[in-house]
Amino acid sequence: MLELREIECLLALSEQLHFGQTGRELRISQSRVSRTLRDAEQKVGGQLFDRTSRHVQMTALGKRLIDRLRPLYAQLADVCADAAAQARGVAGTARLGFTGAAGGGYAAELIRAARTYAPECSITLREVPCGDLLGPLRRGEVDVLVARLPIEESDLTIGPVLGREIRLLAVALDHPLASRASVRIEDVANETVFRLASTAPRYWRDYHVPPVTPAGHALNLGQEVQTCQEILSLVAAGQGVAPLAASVARHYAQPDISFVPLRDLPETSVALVWRTAEENTRIRALAYCARQITGEQDALVVELDPSDN
Repeated sequence: MLELREIECLLALSEQLHFGQTGRELRISQSRVSRTLRDAEQKVGGQLFDRTSRHVQMTALGKRLIDRLRPLYAQLADVCADAAAQARGVAGTARLGFTGAAGGGYAAELIRAARTYAPECSITLREVPCGDLLGPLRRGEVDVLVARLPIEESDLTIGPVLGREIRLLAVALDHPLASRASVRIEDVANETVFRLASTAPRYWRDYHVPPVTPAGHALNLGQEVQTCQEILSLVAAGQGVAPLAASVARHYAQPDISFVPLRDLPETSVALVWRTAEENTRIRALAYCARQITGEQDALVVELDPSDN
């Protein structure tokens, strides 16, 4: 019976037709390739490769054997990979929540990364309304949430940051501030901004729509809103202005709205968030994928946990 290492060597040599290149591919010496081939030929009882100092070619016997071995080896590799994935607990489905087109952009990037770094983990998507930001996560309807920070909750873990963005002020195209190169939040003191209807804590809402300016001027709070599209429709209608993240301008560009940089509000970040008590290997795999997106080359550590399912 041929051993697995011998089969691997035969398959690699059939592709490379070069002892040195085969050794480099398998990370063994050229002499080790020669010995392995001789052992395989002794077991088969015939010559599998014709070789000279300048030329390597499969014999008819070698080609017949390798043509039959190749699909069997591929099937074996798939079986082993599937077993390893099951053992790690990565195989299965992770439910990913996101908010709006901007959050969907980050989610799509994460799915693309998962195809490369965690292909055994399937991801399903669910859009989460701004008005119920943490509800689906806390109710267990999603496993991981692409969320805009800050989130400081004792039962939630903040994972890798997917992106950081400057803040913009959305105003109607005919608004006096629309032609400005940049604005300050102080310039909005006499404007109407919209109240965020959200299950997120007040500190989260105050961060994204500050109730007062740094100088202490209270902002006028207008209609309560639950989605980004509601905000932009009201802005376009001249009902108020809205501080938003830069990605909103990319994903919701509208001809009747101008997005002006806000130079005195802190940037906003987007990160993965999950329930600390429910962390499992699939969530850790998604966190690893997120780090690859952002260039944080942390090692993927996915340990077997009997509680993972």
